[in-house]
This record gives sequence, structure tokens and C-alpha cells, in this order.
Amino acid sequence: MKRVHSTPRPGWQAYAESLGFQFHTIDGEPYWDESAYYQFSLRQIEQDLEDVTEQLHAMALDLIPDILADEQKLDQLAIPADYRDALAESWRRGDPHLYGRMDLVYDGSGPAKLLELNYDTPTSLYETGFFQWVWLEDQLMRGELPAGADQFNSLQDKLEQAFANLALPQPFHFTSVRESIEDKGTVDYLLDIATQSGVDGRYIALEDIGSLDGQYYDLQGEPITGLFKLYPWEFLLEEAFAEQVKTSQTLWLEPLWKLLLSNKGILPLLWQKHPGHPNLLESHFDNGSALDKGWLRKPLFSREGANIELVTADGKRLSESGPYQDAPFIRQRLQPLPIFDGNYSLIGSWVVGDSAAGIGIREDNSLITKDSSRFLPHIILD
Repeated sequence: MKRVHSTPRPGWQAYAESLGFQFHTIDGEPYWDESAYYQFSLRQIEQDLEDVTEQLHAMALDLIPDILADEQKLDQLAIPADYRDALAESWRRGDPHLYGRMDLVYDGSGPAKLLELNYDTPTSLYETGFFQWVWLEDQLMRGELPAGADQFNSLQDKLEQAFANLALPQPFHFTSVRESIEDKGTVDYLLDIATQSGVDGRYIALEDIGSLDGQYYDLQGEPITGLFKLYPWEFLLEEAFAEQVKTSQTLWLEPLWKLLLSNKGILPLLWQKHPGHPNLLESHFDNGSALDKGWLRKPLFSREGANIELVTADGKRLSESGPYQDAPFIRQRLQPLPIFDGNYSLIGSWVVGDSAAGIGIREDNSLITKDSSRFLPHIILD
């Protein structure tokens, strides 16, 4: 694994916008960055990332029956009591799931370590599944990449297969909050994939969803019998219309049972069941005491590095502010992100259904990966 400097494509910003990538630059700072790429060997991809991703995914799913059978675990995960029966029924019913992303720390040698699961509303989908593949093809054609370069990226193909194979009600709605350009771009991408797979997909802003007599409705008064939501379950269950989750005939993507796996509390539960596993980091539910050197603290529900606090092995303390300060926390042994050319890199490894489907790389100048962190493409070369 190495970071390789690269010549950006001329006019790539305008090209990105023509393809619907409106958030390539955020607040004047680059989000998509093709001034460099990461290079992996096929062995690193297949053995250290692909196989590990599927093993960790299976371990996480295997935990769900244990959690549902234990009220203490549900308490530790802060699952709202009013929705526990509905969540358990969602799992027993076999409500289908579409995708997820796990964040891994990996430097090209030694086992990849799981930092967390983003299994409800994972982002960086479009840039992983589509735009970095377009970059690969363009750069190969321009001679900017070595002949034979490939990419670990079957994300779009597997999403198309998943939508074709899932028995989804028709029409099937897709939603996000109205004002988020990034969320809308991600949902538009998924809606396009679903439509190409034969789904009668329709977009509705989250704010426009109505409810009546225990069922959700769109603006045309049609019942919403299927809904992909890029909106976290823990937020949705606090909304005024959340009570209809228990009574509606809506098939949700992601399903309600994903609330268990998108929760940072899954990390100490994994460690309890698999202590010492080479791809796990020691994790515990936080007891409120001061952090020791070499540990970090993060909320059960947080995104993009918000409210993370860490103390490095040499005693340096770092933290990020955010809206999750009142949530329960976990603590996890600190595995510092590897540094390449002065940049801390994080690997996002995607799962579609139960199969590994590709990776994306995020970079930051800090040990804490945030919403402002850059996205860089990658290649496989042997």
C-alpha cells in the first residue's frame, strides 16, 4: 500500500458537475482529491480487506439474536423501549438490508482493524461506486496510470443486482432531508441505480412525508409501501411521525434492525464475544472516568468524527465538538491511522447484502476523520 502522486484530469470539476457530483468541493475546500491515489496489491485487497470485511460483517450479524434476547444489551445500546418489539419483529420477519460501510485502519501490513460500522446511513457511496471508477478509466485512457491497473470496486454492479433481486413494493420511494446537497446526491445515485434495475423509484423530501391512520403517504396521497431513507433511525424515532413506524405497512431500507449495527455499542459487544480477535480493537462501554493514554471515547450515535475525544500514547489529547455530547459513550483502544505523505488515511469498506463490494479512502490532517476529510481514489497493481 502506498500513496502515489498523480496529475488531475483537466477540467474535472466541470465534468464532475455534469455527472451530478455537486459536492466535490465543500465550503471552498476540496472533498474529491485526485492529486494522488492509493495503490494496493491484489493480495492486500483480497486477503487483508475483502475477506476481513465479510468476516466482520458475519460476526456483526451473528450478534443480533444475542442482543434481542438480552434487555441489558438493549439498554447499553440505548434502544428506545417503545420500539424494541418493532425492531425485534423487523429482524424475525427477515426485513431485507441493502448495504453498509465499515471503517478500517490499515497500513498495508498487519491485520486491518475495525474502527466502526456505518450500517444505517453510510455516505461516500457515489464517489466510491461511480466517480472513482470513472477516474480510473479516464486515467488509464490518458496514460496516467500503469497498464493493467484495476480497482476493488463492484459497488455499483452489486447494488444493481440487489435492487433487481429484492422483492420491493412498487412504487418504491427514496428520501433525504431537503437541504443537504450531499445526501440528495447520494439518494439520486441510488434512485438511478434502482430505476435501471426495474424499480419504479420516486423521490420525496423527508419533510414532505405525511402520515394518516398509522400509514405514511406521499404528496399525491399514495401510501408509501417502500422507503429508502438517508436519515438515521435514531433521529427518525424522535420525529413527531415516528409512532407510525410500528403500524405502517412500509418496507424500510435500511430496516429497523439496522439500528443495532449502526450503533457504536456494537464494538464492545463484538469484543466481549470475540476477545483478542485480530481485526477488532479492545472496546468497552464508557464508565465516565478519565481517558488513559492510547484510548479514545466516542458516542453511541455520532457521525463524521463528531464528539470524539482521544489521548495518544504520548499523552496528546485531541477532540472534536458536535451535537452528541449528551449521548452514552464507548471507549476503544486507539489504533492511530497510518500516515502517508503527512496525511492520515482511513479505509471505508463497503458491503452490499452480505458481500464485500469495494473501498474508498478518506484523508485528513488529523487523527480524527471528519466531514471535511478528502476522498482519494485507489488502484490495484501487481
